[in-house]
Amino acid sequence: MAYTPPTSREEYTMDNRSTTRLLLICGVIGPLLFMIVALVEGATRPGYVAWRDFISELSLSDQGWEQIANFIVSGLLFIAFAVGLRQALRTGKGATAGPILLMMFGLFLILSGIFVTDSSTGYPSGAPTGQLAANTLHGKLHGISGLLAFTCLAAACFVMARRFAGNPNWKGWTALSVICGLLIVVGFTLSLAAGLLGWPLAGLFQRLAVIAGWGWVALLAWRLLNKAESSASS
Repeated sequence: MAYTPPTSREEYTMDNRSTTRLLLICGVIGPLLFMIVALVEGATRPGYVAWRDFISELSLSDQGWEQIANFIVSGLLFIAFAVGLRQALRTGKGATAGPILLMMFGLFLILSGIFVTDSSTGYPSGAPTGQLAANTLHGKLHGISGLLAFTCLAAACFVMARRFAGNPNWKGWTALSVICGLLIVVGFTLSLAAGLLGWPLAGLFQRLAVIAGWGWVALLAWRLLNKAESSASS
């Protein structure tokens, strides 16, 4: 049976509401805020090495509150975007599953801020390294939250890729979503392996996953906002 793409009116009816547009804007702000704060903090924090240390380890030291706040605020923005995404998609494949996965991603991001990580790469100076470093309850809960966050984000990429498949209005987005989902899985897995084995590249691999996943959300939000503007002006 031939694919019949939904019309702009069918697929983006809710986009014309100002509240939905504001929620979609959160999907642009959230990823950019998280990455900019992590970039600046990683470049300026004494003793922190961005390609070696996990982003979560910015939550440590007397400046740790900055990354903790980054986790929580960004998580709230991702949840807001998930609500806007649900309103914008309305019906069709992934219209419910995609937003739910992104909402869960935002929630686990918040929990990653609440439950502060234990050091596993030697930051701050003198901290333990390796797989036995995460030995506190909050450290273990942080690890679980991080694992679930990246899992939900990768799953959202694959769910949305299925929605975009065959839709000429979203040409190229199936491949983009699959590639970003795979980069999240590969980058996060390699970062865990590097952290456990003591390789000095855990931060680099994790940032690959973050750029792919967070960037995908920002691009999706931007695309939906452009669709909303086009729909409103037509």
